[in-house]
Amino acid sequence: MTFDLTASARRDAMISSGLWRDETLLDFFRRHVAAHPEKCAVIAHRADTGAETRLTYAELDAVSDRLAIGLARLGVQDGDVVSFQLPNWWQVPVLHLACLKLGAVSNPLMAIFRERELTFMLGLAAAQVLIVPARFRNVDHRAIALNVKAQLPSLAHVVVVDGAEDEAFDRLLVADVRDEERAALAARRLSPDAVIELLYTSGTTGEPKGVSHTSNTMLANLVPFADRLHLGAGDVIHMPSPMAHQLGFMYGLVLPLMLGATAVLQDIFVAETMARQITDEGATFTMGATPFLNDLADHCLATGTKTPTLRVFVSAGAPIPRPLVAKAREALGAAIISAWGMSENGAVTTARIEDPEDKVTGTDGCPLPGMEVRVVDPAGTVLEAGEEGQLQVRGCSNFVGYLKRPGLAQMDADGWFDTGDIARMDEDGYIRIAGRSKDIIIRGGENIPVVEVENLLFKHPAVSAVAIVGYPDQRLGERACAFVIPKAGRTLSFQEMVDYLKAQQMAVQYIPERLEVVEALPQTPSGKIQKFRLREMARQSA
Repeated sequence: MTFDLTASARRDAMISSGLWRDETLLDFFRRHVAAHPEKCAVIAHRADTGAETRLTYAELDAVSDRLAIGLARLGVQDGDVVSFQLPNWWQVPVLHLACLKLGAVSNPLMAIFRERELTFMLGLAAAQVLIVPARFRNVDHRAIALNVKAQLPSLAHVVVVDGAEDEAFDRLLVADVRDEERAALAARRLSPDAVIELLYTSGTTGEPKGVSHTSNTMLANLVPFADRLHLGAGDVIHMPSPMAHQLGFMYGLVLPLMLGATAVLQDIFVAETMARQITDEGATFTMGATPFLNDLADHCLATGTKTPTLRVFVSAGAPIPRPLVAKAREALGAAIISAWGMSENGAVTTARIEDPEDKVTGTDGCPLPGMEVRVVDPAGTVLEAGEEGQLQVRGCSNFVGYLKRPGLAQMDADGWFDTGDIARMDEDGYIRIAGRSKDIIIRGGENIPVVEVENLLFKHPAVSAVAIVGYPDQRLGERACAFVIPKAGRTLSFQEMVDYLKAQQMAVQYIPERLEVVEALPQTPSGKIQKFRLREMARQSA
């Protein structure tokens, strides 16, 4: 398959500056396997069965070898996309390592996606293999995957965790490895500029975009991130965020294996369970959107639970309210660190552990080494400190393009990427996100594809016009409200809207939480809907 490749001029600059190391995760991982093979690498808990899986570095290396050969027997080759729609189970890090060993591209998919989203994403990627759970959270993922497979000739194999017979995931963990297969795997060398991850993100067009990263772009983020937060091999990293989200993938899967640390994976977020896992496993670091921080803090305060080993909680995905920081510090006894980033570049800015209160609670941090940020007006003129404008970023961890959609990357000739966010920067170079020019809603750290939802809702026979906006929510950051003008003589209830979107196979998390039926939508003289006025209306009536 074809991705936009890394420009040679950018590569030369990154290599000469030392920001790209020209290494892959496998280079780090194999050093850790050699140095401490019996150290625990992954601890994964399953909420449905209560099962716990622990894998040492040596075991993780061996089982990912077996899986790589199993995938190769299915026909997976260098550059092919392997898609997996899995919770935070032990199979995910094994799959990513196996893909790296084959030179294949890991394509993690959120568990909330249904036939509509999966058909588009797998079709665009021309994925040959899709790996799903038999069931997760009362959803029959096997049935969904088989329905999608019937529509996509390129999707040759559906593999099922907890499946039976030929489709069972365990059958890929081949035991009868042939000498020539082992030799071929050992001889492979992954290029640091090869695309290793394809992650879909929603944008203003309503069409998911396939963000592509290489080892160089991803590790260029994680190395300085770990340095800034003083993370190393002795840390135990707890991850409640889905590894099918960039936050979970980069900081719950790749980061601990890069460091030689231990990863603790939580598949369904429950604050009580998270607190217990942190305590039982001695977790020192965790990361998630504000709902995770809020609920964990509330649980610990209500029950008197202590998390004495936890040093750092990085909250990203939405600005942290000041009262939440104070509450979380009291409850957890850990440093609460703000951060901002995107799937396209990972965490771009973070506060520092040593930062004063106003930087942690009043900003979204300053750039990591190797990244630059600037705030510009619509003409591209850099603005003074304190002025709001369009946020642009440039540097080592910027992605290398959108799959088959090179024209969608808003990047100028000098490498500045338009984030679509509105921000201001203080005199010290710390930014604060003020809003978004992109038409998306961030609900609990997850982007809601507003245009796609609007387009579907517009097709409802009772709908004449529709606009969806976000409104503030203390726990999730934002929720979605749909403003609808009904057709003459027709009505639309909230439940009818929900049932209709579900029938269109829309992910439940994308469905608006509120419906406001109105006679007109505020518009500019040119007819453009004034969403800022709708946001204010939604905020006032919330």
